[in-house]
Amino acid sequence: MENYLFKILILGPAAVGKTSLLERLVYERFSENYKLTIGVNFLSKLVNVRGNGKVRLMIWDIGGQKRFEAMRTAFYRGASGAALVFDLTRMETYEAIEGWLNEVRGYAGDIPFILIGNKADLLEQIGRVVDKNQAEEYASTHNSTYIETSAKTGKNVELAFNEFSQILVDTLIKEY
Repeated sequence: MENYLFKILILGPAAVGKTSLLERLVYERFSENYKLTIGVNFLSKLVNVRGNGKVRLMIWDIGGQKRFEAMRTAFYRGASGAALVFDLTRMETYEAIEGWLNEVRGYAGDIPFILIGNKADLLEQIGRVVDKNQAEEYASTHNSTYIETSAKTGKNVELAFNEFSQILVDTLIKEY
């Protein structure tokens, strides 16, 4: 499985930390200055998977603003999986996940996804708005995994993408 390439989409509403997660994963950094993703950004990361060497993730960071919706559909083609991200401190971002999942399935098919609740670093300061059990149940119902992360502190960011890479490899092996 060494150096197998997976195209991963990182999706979700605006300002949930998609770009920050990606920059933490790839560059091990966090910027306090929020920059709107216009269209799509691409980054690549080599990830270890259990018993199968390494896989390369080509991660497409898709802009979450409504105005980019028509443009987004072209980016779904050829995707191996999707990371659906919401903000743990804003319920409306969690409630929007169903629409994102429907969009993924409409344009990329029934590809594997991971559900990520981001901004865990804000839970003590702002408070939890999305119930962890509810998010876990949603992921489980859709044959997925749920992980809470913090792009700011790095908590569980690498774990989330390592786990997702393993899911993608396991899915590929089952297909053959």
